Amino acid sequence: MDEKNYVNYHILISHSPSNLNRDDMNMQKTAVFGGVKRTRISSQSLKRAMRHSDYYENHIGKPSDRTRQLGKLTAKYVKALQDKYDENLVKSVMSLISGEPEIKENTQSGAVAAWTVSEVEQYCHLYQQLQGQFPDEKEFEKEWKNATDKKKLLDDKTKVKLFREALQNGQDIALSGRMATSGIMTIVDASLAVAHAITTHTVDTDIDWFTAVDDLNQETGETGSAHLDTTEFSSGVFYRYASLNLRQLQENLGDLDRKQALDIASHVLHMLATVVPSAKQNAFAAFNLADFALVSFSDQPISLANAFENPVKAKKEGLMKPSIEALLNYHKSISSAYGIQNDIQSFFSTIDCELKHKNEEAKTETNEESKTETKIPKMSKLSELEEWIKNDGKKLGNEPCKNI
Repeated sequence: MDEKNYVNYHILISHSPSNLNRDDMNMQKTAVFGGVKRTRISSQSLKRAMRHSDYYENHIGKPSDRTRQLGKLTAKYVKALQDKYDENLVKSVMSLISGEPEIKENTQSGAVAAWTVSEVEQYCHLYQQLQGQFPDEKEFEKEWKNATDKKKLLDDKTKVKLFREALQNGQDIALSGRMATSGIMTIVDASLAVAHAITTHTVDTDIDWFTAVDDLNQETGETGSAHLDTTEFSSGVFYRYASLNLRQLQENLGDLDRKQALDIASHVLHMLATVVPSAKQNAFAAFNLADFALVSFSDQPISLANAFENPVKAKKEGLMKPSIEALLNYHKSISSAYGIQNDIQSFFSTIDCELKHKNEEAKTETNEESKTETKIPKMSKLSELEEWIKNDGKKLGNEPCKNI
């Protein structure tokens, strides 16, 4: 079996009344798709919620520090590395990476950047290593300048690999990427593409008019509220899509082996199916889990958002079941039209459904081609689908799931 490079995730999750993502006017984010308005949750909001979730910290590790507060960040890293490196050394390295000649307590960079202490530690290690090799101060400064020249550094594959490996303690950088415009901080191409989540159907937002009562005023006999305000809210079934480039992820983490990359891929599925942005949750508590997840190993990223270009209509059983049907029908037709039935795929659903593909088989005795349907395996638990990803799309007996 050829190894497929892309893991495509297709998630359907129903949110009860909520306001999970707002714009600069404090209004619920929306998008027009298929000529009608949908509620939207931005990819940035989803990725931040995933990065700061308890699940991320428990299974992947602490996320990177995304900040422009260089002074505060330097103080944090000086403290974190105080048992290994001198304070002045850490400050020098921070200046070198950021391109700021002198970092003071209130120093800020021009833009937010993603940092990880392990990457700073790797530069500190390089500094000490060169210091030991070149005890003469002038000679050392010359070698240090050569060693940290950005162009030369990026041309040195061994050093690049070391710094990529240092990102293993900041895997969100390897997933979401990093822009860098100054100093010797390296640019990292994102391995995970995440779409803005949109509802599978038309949405008309509602307005919640709410008040806050002053208890002490009530005790003195005054009536009325102390505060009046409004907020938008809506409910709906959201389609979440993401695609993970496994080779890019492996490269970003210092040529990580595929097995370890697949382990990360399984955690990405779990977060896409369970993590919800925190906005207005104390007011709405829309802590909903996904009812459906389809995963495929493919040769390219493939979104199924167009399954909902014609908005789903509610039936007596609600919107989730017709949304699943629309997704599966579109997936079946697009797979047949583009000949991608052989992508390795499986799915999880809390609702009874099945996915079949028509496949060309050998000619029959009448010398005519016959078409048979292959049933795509359904997992009864999300954890089973996660294990399936870890196992590179194979089940017992190491058979690809497409053949089951």
